[in-house]
Amino acid sequence: MSEKVPEQKKKTVQEFADLMDKYPVVGVINMRNLPTKQLQSMRAKLRDSDTIIKMTKKRLLKLSFEKTNKKDLGEIQDHFKGLPALIFTNDNPFGLYSDLQKTKSSAPAKPGQEAPKDVVIPAGPTGFSPGPVIGQLGKYGIKTGVEAGKIVIQDDAVVAKKGDIIDVELAGILSRMGIEPMEIGLDLVAVYENGTIFTSDQLHIDIDDYVLKFATSYSDSLNLAVYVGYANEETINILLGKAFNDAKALALSQSIINDVTAKEIIMKAHKESLSLSNNLPEVKTEEKQEKKEVTPKEDILETKVSDDAQKSEKVSDKPEEKKEEEN
Repeated sequence: MSEKVPEQKKKTVQEFADLMDKYPVVGVINMRNLPTKQLQSMRAKLRDSDTIIKMTKKRLLKLSFEKTNKKDLGEIQDHFKGLPALIFTNDNPFGLYSDLQKTKSSAPAKPGQEAPKDVVIPAGPTGFSPGPVIGQLGKYGIKTGVEAGKIVIQDDAVVAKKGDIIDVELAGILSRMGIEPMEIGLDLVAVYENGTIFTSDQLHIDIDDYVLKFATSYSDSLNLAVYVGYANEETINILLGKAFNDAKALALSQSIINDVTAKEIIMKAHKESLSLSNNLPEVKTEEKQEKKEVTPKEDILETKVSDDAQKSEKVSDKPEEKKEEEN
């Protein structure tokens, strides 16, 4: 070791170097603006998950980086910010970031603090009465109006960008409006794993959005593979089913009878025969005979002659009867 370091500090340097070699994931945390009470509570929670947070002077940290076997780990010093501390864990960087984010809570902004993210004042009514506050709001590009005797913010306004220092006047406005842009918690700045350093921006992911993207990508790739006929574990059943349906459709269209198509072809033929019989033209049937048959003219004449004969016989019989009576 090039520098002359007291024994106690040597132990500290060796302790940090051993932790760097032991844990696969090493992160840098900014401890500035973190109340001691919250830090102790978070340390207790993280200790249960085999995650260690340690802090020492930057000069000793630099010596520890020189002593560790992970020579490229020293590059993480470029991400030291505020009051740096190191966090050691077996968790992956994304899991670590997610766990630390869950420990954070909102807090009012104080003058001189750095905005952790873009600070937005939303559109809507306020409790402010018209007065000098209109000019204060205008200073930060906030468009205002007056309704029912109160100031109304007309459009959402970004009053501080991420990394901007919040001044006294803005801190007062945010406090009066009940906006708490600050976050109390462990601020993970960067994480080292297997030679790669991830920044907090890279570690911040929307889980739901990523799940949706993975599902969409899977669906798109599956559709493409099926379309081009690429067979693998995911597509083979779909391709076989598609081939079966295509073959069946072709057989049905050509009336090829087999074990699969026989029933459907017979049903189709039956339906077509019924349809054909229903569409045949109507055949004219013989006219029904009337209930009373029409008597031919010859029969009428014969009947009339016979009737006349009977009448003449009756007439001829009557004189003979008279003659008998006279006798």
